Amino acid sequence: MNIPFFTDYLMLSNPLSIGIIAVFVLALIGIYVLQRKGTSFGNLVIIGTIVGAVLGIAVQIIAGFPDDPSKVVYIKESTKWFSLVGGGFIDLIRMLVIPIVFISIVHVILHMEAGANLKKLVVAMVSTNLGMVAVAAIVGLVLGNAFGLGQGFDIVESGKKIREIKPMVDTFRALIPSNPIQAAAETNVIGIVVFAIILGSVARLLKKTGTNSMEIFTKLFDELHQLISWVADFIIGLMPYGVVALLASTLATRGLQAILDMGLFVVLLYVGLLIMFVVQAILIASFGYNPITYFKKAKAPLLLAFTSRSSMGVLPLTVETLTKRLGVNATTANTVASFGTTAGMQGCAGVFPALVVVYISNVANIPFDLTMYIMSVIVIAIGSVGIAGVPGTATMAASVSLSGTGLGAYFTSISPILAIDPLIDMGRTCLNVSGSLTNALVVDKIMGTIDKDAYNNPNEGRV
Repeated sequence: MNIPFFTDYLMLSNPLSIGIIAVFVLALIGIYVLQRKGTSFGNLVIIGTIVGAVLGIAVQIIAGFPDDPSKVVYIKESTKWFSLVGGGFIDLIRMLVIPIVFISIVHVILHMEAGANLKKLVVAMVSTNLGMVAVAAIVGLVLGNAFGLGQGFDIVESGKKIREIKPMVDTFRALIPSNPIQAAAETNVIGIVVFAIILGSVARLLKKTGTNSMEIFTKLFDELHQLISWVADFIIGLMPYGVVALLASTLATRGLQAILDMGLFVVLLYVGLLIMFVVQAILIASFGYNPITYFKKAKAPLLLAFTSRSSMGVLPLTVETLTKRLGVNATTANTVASFGTTAGMQGCAGVFPALVVVYISNVANIPFDLTMYIMSVIVIAIGSVGIAGVPGTATMAASVSLSGTGLGAYFTSISPILAIDPLIDMGRTCLNVSGSLTNALVVDKIMGTIDKDAYNNPNEGRV
């Protein structure tokens, strides 16, 4: 059916496209039936992940593992329809990000107990986030150098341009929103956090001093918070359907050859991520938490992060998991989790740029000495501030790291890595979200506001 109406508008010009989409719809119906039968939310998410993986791999098998799946008509058409469910789910989640961050932070500040220390919270949050990114960078640098990542590769040219490096002062100043409306429109989460903290703190001060009871203002945010929480519950409930489409689309659209060409990079990246998961487990265990309990209760946001590839998109579920299942204080959960979508991402802005720096260093035959190690760790940690938590922005983190270590001229040589970015981005994002969760647990323990009984409660409930 080589007719524009079918090829360009409906995107249903091939019988295989219709067959794949029919299987996809049946999979969604199956999940709906299981949901109606009372299957737990966590199990539904796992089932959705397995079904999506099987469907994506099956499409690749049918196509014979093509080098460029985007040129296969039925893959292009079926994944476009997958995006209606998967992309639509992510759009709904991202729709919540700004209102839920702003409303939640103002709400929790208005209801903070007397004597709560915001300064201590911010210091603990920043030091924990950047410290863990530094550890992630060291893991990536050691792995890359130990296995000679990039040795034997020639310099590759591509059309990608490096991000212009900005002075550190400008990077931090950019986090202050000169226009909160613009910050909301641009999904500048840190800007919204800053604005919400100032607004909530001043309102709380007015109440505390007796200048104004702020009764109407407080009631408004109480009702807004209840409303946005119910909206979040509804949208998060759609997650099992979303992960089927997201994972199926990602696996179906990646060529096998692209993975094989950069096999060592993929392996080292995931080994580095696994090491960081162990580091996180050790960290929270040292603060008195049971790591097994943590991973059991955190599986829903981690699976969503893996399939959606968006730290920011998972934010509402991250906050809900922290407050409702891990016993973290609402103030800590909202502040640390929001900060973690833009700064201190251990996967996208830690392990990944470290491996890229080693790869480019070896490709360009530049010695990697102790000075380079120290400079790389510092640049990667500081550069992690201000990297937006949306798919693909790890490339920006890599460009900042390369510029800061004097390798900016070789940025175009990372094109083989960009070819496999969606596959490695799944693992990176999963570590990012786990980092936000574990950092929040550590910070809340430092603040002394953690509810250990809620954390240790074996009842999983519904996220």
